[in-house]
Amino acid sequence: MFVTQDVVLRFFFRKKKILKNGFSIPINSSIILAPTHRSRWDGLILTMAMGRRVTKKDCRFMVTKSEMRGIQGWFLKRLGCFSINQLSPSLSALRYAVDLIQKEEQLVIFPEGKINRYGKKLVLKEGLYRLARLATQKTTSINIIPIGIAYSKIPPNFRGEFCLSFGKPISINDYSNFNIKDFNKFLNEKMIQEEEKALKNVGR
Repeated sequence: MFVTQDVVLRFFFRKKKILKNGFSIPINSSIILAPTHRSRWDGLILTMAMGRRVTKKDCRFMVTKSEMRGIQGWFLKRLGCFSINQLSPSLSALRYAVDLIQKEEQLVIFPEGKINRYGKKLVLKEGLYRLARLATQKTTSINIIPIGIAYSKIPPNFRGEFCLSFGKPISINDYSNFNIKDFNKFLNEKMIQEEEKALKNVGR
């Protein structure tokens, strides 16, 4: 935390802003953070905004297997990342993710499935909703937090700005009658709404 938050982020970025919008972590509930994915900086920024110093809990990131290779993989693992095969997720990876949710850890899933640098319109991956529904068998309260992330420049530049905007928690139990397509459309709209707030705050 000292290296990434006190040194790297403060040195690279000139200004940061976090829009809570009245947001507070739901009590006695498991949460899944669902941010837009615009840069490799996203993980460090989310950890700063929602990591141990703020919530007394670590962020645990679900990433693709390809991202966990080499030096990057070594670094990501120490940031709390674990990999999953998007095309054919293993039972052990799913069980591990469900256990994190059940223990009320802070699971981070990027629903877009990859870095979407320019915010192009994408169909969200199905994994988040499937995993949340699977976890309802283990815990009764699961909230998904839509988050918008924006940078003053594309890609983020030295001494630039960034902003995070937190949306209203979405209780998965309130949308149990939604199919995956409808839920993902709804979640995507909420994520984009928060990103538009963040973009406005960095002058874009």
